[in-house]
Amino acid sequence: MPDLPQRSAKVLIVYGTTEGHTGHVCQYLEHVLAESGHSVTICDVVLEPSGPKRYDLCFAAGSVHAGNYQPALVEYVRRHHEALNAMRSAFLSVSLSAAGKNPDDWEDLDQCVERFLHATGWSPTVVHHVAEASGSSQYDFFKRVALKIIAWRRGQAAITGGDYDLTGYEELGTFARAFVDDPQIELS
Repeated sequence: MPDLPQRSAKVLIVYGTTEGHTGHVCQYLEHVLAESGHSVTICDVVLEPSGPKRYDLCFAAGSVHAGNYQPALVEYVRRHHEALNAMRSAFLSVSLSAAGKNPDDWEDLDQCVERFLHATGWSPTVVHHVAEASGSSQYDFFKRVALKIIAWRRGQAAITGGDYDLTGYEELGTFARAFVDDPQIELS
């Protein structure tokens, strides 16, 4: 039996970013989904994008900093939670903790997500964790010291001499295509 052609979805990607990496992650998603034939609109929430009602599905992404997501993202999702709850939607939680295996970090991350979802009233179809990048060469003295203290508390050496990207782009692309193309698929 031949495969039936897939319907092109209208996809909205909105994001909040502090240091720019979440924007890069979303640009990657835009590229992957457009390459798959979907119509994609991407926007930083500080630019006050229109609501998600005219789209088939939405990705909202934000990065964790000091236990919270960007206030503009929280406000956007709070304002549009009813429309987001009525459609397939995914929350992409971007953090350095997502790159690790420390159970305490994952517990803290889950609590950050829970607080965000509670504060906004949103119940996304799926939450997907994305590993962050570190632009430590651009960090000021105080941020580098804070990273060293966090690493020391975890029994790790801090890498503060350069930039590195821990994002699993291939896995992220696979997740995004599956989420858009197959509404019946079980996602984790």
